[in-house]
Parts: sequence; structure tokens; C-alpha cells
Amino acid sequence: MRKDIKIIGSGFSSLAAACYLAQKGHAITVFEKNESIGGRARQLKKEGFTFDMGPSWYWMPDVFERFFGDFNKKPSDYYELIKLSPAYRVYYGINDFIAIADNLEDIIDTFETIEKGSGIVLAKFMAEAKSNYDIAIKDLVYRPGVSPLELITTETALKVGQFFSNISKDVRKKFKNQRLIQILEFPVLFLGAKPSDTPSFYSFMNYADFGMGTWHPKTGMYDVIRGMESLALELGVKFETNANIEKIIVENKKAVALQINGKRIDADIILSGADYHHTETLLDPEYRAYSEKYWESKTFAPSSLLFYVGFNKKIENISHHALFFDVDFNQHAKDIYDEPKWPESPLFYANFPSITDLTAAPKGMESGFFLIPLAPGIVDTPELREAYFEKIISRFETLTKQNIKENIIFKESFCKLDFEEVYNSYKGNAYGMANTLMQTAFLRPKLKSKKVENMYFTGQLTVPGPGVPPALISGKLVAELIEKNL
Repeated sequence: MRKDIKIIGSGFSSLAAACYLAQKGHAITVFEKNESIGGRARQLKKEGFTFDMGPSWYWMPDVFERFFGDFNKKPSDYYELIKLSPAYRVYYGINDFIAIADNLEDIIDTFETIEKGSGIVLAKFMAEAKSNYDIAIKDLVYRPGVSPLELITTETALKVGQFFSNISKDVRKKFKNQRLIQILEFPVLFLGAKPSDTPSFYSFMNYADFGMGTWHPKTGMYDVIRGMESLALELGVKFETNANIEKIIVENKKAVALQINGKRIDADIILSGADYHHTETLLDPEYRAYSEKYWESKTFAPSSLLFYVGFNKKIENISHHALFFDVDFNQHAKDIYDEPKWPESPLFYANFPSITDLTAAPKGMESGFFLIPLAPGIVDTPELREAYFEKIISRFETLTKQNIKENIIFKESFCKLDFEEVYNSYKGNAYGMANTLMQTAFLRPKLKSKKVENMYFTGQLTVPGPGVPPALISGKLVAELIEKNL
């Protein structure tokens, strides 16, 4: 039966859900509070420079292929992908870095060079990580998180120990060199939780990294948003921007309408891909499934301090993606998760898309994106932003042996207060809820409201978790659940 479905937000999960629901014949309208679609995956354009404001790593290409394949399409119908070589560099000191190659064989050789015997160990570790990846991606993450029984399969029964051990413990059993340990731990640290709090099963992220490589859509991650928008429009989805949702109207315990810019918009079903906590504040208190105490008790993935910088020259001694681990890795992790505060000596990430994408900066110039992971809920002031920019840019100059400060044309910052204001993000988190054991699968906030009929949720605070590929999957899961409950 054709339903009129209104979707709040236009990030990856909302776009995915819109496509799946339109495919089933429903009338879909997507409402976005900002002036352009994409949620956190928006663009900043300034003085001839273009920046992806949010996601910048294209991992797990098979998930994107699976998404477009569900519509008898391919990613290449909408955008071109470039495999990065090297995938990224990790800097430890002046001209002292490890380059992660674009294939597993060379990465194994790199490990062996750094720690004798570690090449064979890595090959075995990656075989296990691939097995986890196959189970997770082909099976587990495509389940709606309704019941604990979803996690019990023949394959997971054999790996139950990996849900009760953790990444940190496993990696340290196998490798002794601190640099190699950090490289294996960073995917979970930057995207979710401390490695010591992340179940071993999540080693599948290492397979996503080493086994599948790092890609770049030809003119940036926004290519994917444009591709999904094109598909949605082909399927009949309508979009409205500058549409701020003021209230979700409930009658007889059913979600029946949205109040947008003072106007009532009726709906048969309401789906929110906006921040889950924020969405529930749009409901009257008696209709909220989760209390403030509940949200306070949860472990959130980091917020971020971001800088978008235009340089009037090409930057030397750098790769497209670069991680700067020249300071205490474990201390920064503690500053995010254990005793939340601004780190004295922050790890940071730098991304220079104009190395790969000629449209990202004017000729002879460079676009730079810098990110410091931070604890959510942290104090955010212009003075702190400026002090931390100075910290990282000075270290960057030292480590890459060049002066670039005087070559800055402009810089824009984005931090916790902006995440709250622009995305209604709880405590200014950047990536949603962390992947800890007690926040896995059915233990995450539900796709379907427990208190309001015809009210659904999708995105990084629900199933399956943080990151772009999981967001696509979340959109599919919620669309299937809506269909099932019609």
C-alpha cells in the first residue's frame, strides 16, 4: 500500500532509505534544515577551493556497490573512483613516516621490514579480519537490531570469544612494535571508541583498510551524495531544503505530521535520519523512548576540530591522507574517552584532496583539511581553536620540513558548537555512538520508536553504527522494517 513518508534530514542514511522506500512505490519527501543536502557530507566552496566538510575516507567499496546494485545500478553510473596509492602515510617524526600501500602484499612487506616476523603474523591476522568482514558485512550488519538472536548464527558461534576480547589485547598479543600497533588501532580509535573497549570482532575494519584499500571519488565525497540524489530523483523522491523541523506531531500515539517553518505537513509515516537525541526532543516528553539519563550514560564517538585551509602553493612531502602520530597515542585516547579534555599534544589527521582531485584547488595551489579528534561535550571557544591550529600547523611544518603558514590564503574552522548548531548533534559528536560491546547491534537505540506508531529512525546513533557504509546499511534496514510493518 502506497504511503506518504516524510524523511527528516538528508545525510547518507536518509538518502538510502528514501531510495529504497521510493522503489517500493511510496511517496517520499526529504526535508533538510540546511541550504544543501548531504547532512554532514556537505561541501564548502571558497575562492576557487572545494572541501568535503565531513567524510573524506571512502572505505568498503562493496557496500556502495551493493547499495547501487539494489537498483540495478553501479557506482560508476554516477561517479568515478580512484584508488589511492599510497592509501595514506603515518608520520612519527621529521621525514619519518610509514606509507601504507594500496595492496596487502606490500603492506605485509612493510610490516616485516619494521618488525621481523610480523609479516606472517599480519597475513594470519588479516585472514581472520577478512573472515570477520565477510560475516559482518554479508550478514550481521544487515540485521535490524530487534533481537539478540540476530547475532547468533553458525559463523558467529565460532567467534563468540571475539565479542568478549578487545582489539587492543588482540593486536598486542601479535605485534610488539608500537608503530604497527597504532596503525592497526587507529581505524577504531578515530571512528568509535578506545581499542581496549572495542570487541575483537571489529578487526574487520582492518580488512576494510588493508584488504580493500582507500578510494577517492574523482571530485570528492560529495560525488556520492550527488549520485544518490540523482538516483532518488529518478525514483520520484522530492527534496525540500531550508526546511527546519520544529515539531513532530503525535495524535492517538501515532506520528501524523511535521511542523516545518510554522506550517503543518501531514504524513502517514515519519522517518528521521537526523540526530536521534535531537529528533526525540521534537516529540512531547511522554513520547520519547530514551531519557536524558540514558543518553548521558552512553559512550559517544569523538567530536572533531576541523580546519579547511586554502594554500597558495603546492605542499611538499605529503600524501592525500596523512596521520600524525608523533605524540603519545594512548594519552590522546584517554583525553577523548576516560577524562574528557582538550589534549595537550593532539594526534591529528591531514587530507590534501587537491593532490588527487584537480578541481579541489586553483592551479598551483593546495586544499588542506585538518582534523583533531576531541571528546564530545567539550568546551569550544575561538581562542582554543586558534591555539590548536597553531599547535598542529607548527608540528606539520617541522615534520614535513617546510614553511607553509605564510602561504595560507584563508582557513575556516568547524568544531563542537558547529556540530550542535548545524547538525543538531548530541554533545557535538561527529560520528555517532561508539562501537563498544554494550552498544552493539540490538543494544543500540532502535530503528522503530517504542512509544509512537509510524515513527522510525536511521543513522549513526542507531543500527548498525558510525561511518558512511553503515549509514547506507542503516537506510536499507529501516526501509525494510517500515515495509514489514505496513
